[in-house]
Amino acid sequence: MSAALQVEDIHSYYGKSHIIQGVSLEVRDGEIVTLLGRNGAGKSSTLKSISGLLTPKRGKVWMSGKETTGWPAYRIAQNGLSLVPEDRGIFGLLTVEENLRIAQRKSSPWSLKDIYGIFPRLEERRRNGGGQLSGGEQQMLSIARTLLNGPKLLMLDEPVEGLAPVIVEEIVDQIKKIRAAGVPILLVEQNLAVCTALADRHYILELGRIAYHGTGAQFIADEDARDRYLGVKAN
Repeated sequence: MSAALQVEDIHSYYGKSHIIQGVSLEVRDGEIVTLLGRNGAGKSSTLKSISGLLTPKRGKVWMSGKETTGWPAYRIAQNGLSLVPEDRGIFGLLTVEENLRIAQRKSSPWSLKDIYGIFPRLEERRRNGGGQLSGGEQQMLSIARTLLNGPKLLMLDEPVEGLAPVIVEEIVDQIKKIRAAGVPILLVEQNLAVCTALADRHYILELGRIAYHGTGAQFIADEDARDRYLGVKAN
């Protein structure tokens, strides 16, 4: 199985603060991989370092075998990396369909029909303004809009944070459909039930370093690791 993303020993800084201290990970074609850790562990900063929003001072990043280390964010995005940020970033004054259409890339294999097939709730709300949507619907719109860019790799930063359980279930199902359509995913998420339902492999960050890596089955079986690094016990 080839790698959609390879990250090798990256080190990133905010000013003089050494935030990411030698992170290495990979996402293979067809996989969902989670990046876990307590608040402040460096999860979002790792995503920013991969996407070009934060430039690593050391280490290397490859996408589908092409080194992208040091590229500006727009060029990395053009190369097929899409990041759905925690703040969603939709346009509140535009309708759902306008939000989608302005994001659509001509070369994208995804059409509006495809999007509405995965997100029927968005089709129902297509004439509503982005600002009129619930938090869960805004999250769906943010993910859907990203798909219209035709990503080769999708990164999601806490997509179900603060959402009602019924909406969480809906988004989990949508993420499964996106993976089934051939888009590998790197997922940052605090909800362990979501992570274990979705992911093939798990990495745990602690103080800017990878402290644990295991398959889905290994992670579920390793209660000590979950308790030590995350301070939680899975159901």
